[in-house]
Amino acid sequence: MSITHFDHSATLPTTFRSFEDAIARLLNEPRGTRPWSPSVDILETADELVLKADLPDMSLEDIEVRVENQTLTLTGARKFENLDTTTGYHCIERNYGTFVRSFTMPSSVDADKVTAEYENGVLIVRLSKKEAAKPRQVKIEVKGQKQETWQPHPLAAEEGKQREAAVTS
Repeated sequence: MSITHFDHSATLPTTFRSFEDAIARLLNEPRGTRPWSPSVDILETADELVLKADLPDMSLEDIEVRVENQTLTLTGARKFENLDTTTGYHCIERNYGTFVRSFTMPSSVDADKVTAEYENGVLIVRLSKKEAAKPRQVKIEVKGQKQETWQPHPLAAEEGKQREAAVTS
């Protein structure tokens, strides 16, 4: 009896093999050719939504914040700067190139009151809520009321008397 090598990939459907090839290419190609997307946190307070995006090593000229049709769009580019051409890099793990992130804003946000600031590599976008969308507390005022004693309805009182008469007779 002879031993032969069994090729598992030969029995897999073609679509799975092409998927497997695409994943292998994605993991093995240089990072510089892959698109990147900055990490974002979004939090909500009573008055606003706050978006924080990590954009380290970028200048203001390379970042754009746009609000259009209830959509907030962040666009930018981080440039690779080869500082020393006489030596080579051992490792390049940071992503470079352009990015685009879009977020649908809820209808409670006032698109005319959006502000953005950039400090220490973090972009902070503040989206103010419309006045109608802000929670508000309503104070309940109790006005003086007369103490009324409960009186049964005249028809109910008559029915009660008739029942009493039927029970006693």
